[in-house]
Amino acid sequence: MADRVAVVTGAGSGIGRAVVFGLAASGARVVAADLDDAAAAATAGAQDGIVAHQVDVGDAAAVDALRDRVLAEFGTPSIVVTAAGWDRTAPFVAATEEFARRVVDVNYLGHVWVARAFLPAMIEARGGALVTIASDAGRVGSSGETVYAGAKGGVIALTKSLARETARYGIRVNCVSPGPTDTPLFAAQAEPLKEALIKAIPFRRLARPEEVAAAVQFFASDAASFITGQVLSVSGGLTMAG
Repeated sequence: MADRVAVVTGAGSGIGRAVVFGLAASGARVVAADLDDAAAAATAGAQDGIVAHQVDVGDAAAVDALRDRVLAEFGTPSIVVTAAGWDRTAPFVAATEEFARRVVDVNYLGHVWVARAFLPAMIEARGGALVTIASDAGRVGSSGETVYAGAKGGVIALTKSLARETARYGIRVNCVSPGPTDTPLFAAQAEPLKEALIKAIPFRRLARPEEVAAAVQFFASDAASFITGQVLSVSGGLTMAG
């Protein structure tokens, strides 16, 4: 991936951070974007070939501003990874309007705004790879994460529709769908829920962020040159029947 430009949202921690490191190690110049400016800067400072930018993916204008900076500083990216995500576990009936809107803003509309911002330049360049990060909650459902699961299910449908629309321009759009992963988001869950999920995984452990990042890197690479509109579950077998 030498000399390719990549943009990764949610790059301050967890899966997004691992994706940034994997792409940079492969030679890409990576823009690490995150709501937490300090976390993005820490990611950028950990490895060569990475620059940090702050962005709230739930704010369409902020995403457009990020696009303008990227195009001005680096040109059209050939890889865009939408990894930003946020959630809290709670019964669906306890979801407030504020909570539900924030979940949808980050976990669904964030993908919409990033795709809308960068795809026109990629279409003009006649190529590139967009990789979304959904969740197996969006494939099979997840108790206590109903609004989040709905948003992530939307990301899967968005991915497939974008793949159909952009294939004529040589753009590939694919989705990585993680199961329970060792991230700060998972660490914030209640202990009984964490223990139950780990026991339910056939491998009896969580995914490591770099294992999910490896799937992202595959979709972003030339090895996936004839693959688009696909959803790859990285769940240790948890949802193999889903």
